[in-house]
Amino acid sequence: MVLKDEKKYDIEVNDLVKTYKGSINALAGLSFSIRSGTIYGLLGPNGAGKSTTVKILTTLSIPDSGEAKVLGFNVISQPDKVRSVIGCVSQRSGVCFESTGRENLTLQGQLHGMGGKKLNDRVDELINIFKLNEAANRSTLTYSGGMLRKLDIAMGIIHNPQILFLDEPTTGLDPEARSALWGLITDLSKMEKITILLTSHYLDEIDRLADCLAIIDEGKVVVEGSPKQLKEELKGDIIKVEFQKHYSNNNAHIKNILQEQQGVKEVEVKGREVMLQVSNGSTILPNILQLIQSLSVEVLSVEVIPPSLDVVYLKYTGKSIEI
Repeated sequence: MVLKDEKKYDIEVNDLVKTYKGSINALAGLSFSIRSGTIYGLLGPNGAGKSTTVKILTTLSIPDSGEAKVLGFNVISQPDKVRSVIGCVSQRSGVCFESTGRENLTLQGQLHGMGGKKLNDRVDELINIFKLNEAANRSTLTYSGGMLRKLDIAMGIIHNPQILFLDEPTTGLDPEARSALWGLITDLSKMEKITILLTSHYLDEIDRLADCLAIIDEGKVVVEGSPKQLKEELKGDIIKVEFQKHYSNNNAHIKNILQEQQGVKEVEVKGREVMLQVSNGSTILPNILQLIQSLSVEVLSVEVIPPSLDVVYLKYTGKSIEI
């Protein structure tokens, strides 16, 4: 087992590039680092490059360029060593539906070279941790979606990996099952002392679970930090105004006029939308609308958005996250 040094990073990703057939740029210079023992969230919409990143870090795909290391092992030149220290739970279930939960865990352990009392004890331990006691000896065909995801994660850590990859772990689950799984993931990080890389397009999930997060847009990290830090940096609200039509020729003029207003910190104009970062949205909104009206610009809709990860995402990508 590799001994962790908390001053170092468990995962280091530097300038990864990956292009698929048809000139689809999945990754366009992706870089980030993950400290030991943390839950790190990759946040972005479907197609942002999250799953491609996980595939590269778990040695299932090779980047066109760039470098990635897991516990110091290069994912390209040392794939066997990388696989020996990681666990992975992909979007698609790895459960064998012809077997019971206990049999699935046992088989997964055997694939990792485990056996005898050590394996039996580990299987019992995980069944208890994931509260699958009553269902352990039943066919997994009888399991609910939440139970199957619990079993998937249990199978992913049967061999006590030092790093766990969770790719969209709660997709398709109902709110109650999602919330229960969040609690298990948080407890798991502490009990197993494991570093977790979590990908998701659910803002509330990343906000709840991640110690640190990176927002990915078009294959690159656009901002990184803790959820609390990123929300605090907003220091106010976002006013989002949508125009009736494009005013391309006047965008620069509109931006300059709005930026001069007291309480406006930042203005961004994209297409028919204007986003203003302001100190107090409800107070300043009447003045903003009056000013826009004086510029002979017709407003379709307006929204005041308080500090949240939604606003962080909107600020750094210029769009709302699409699920």
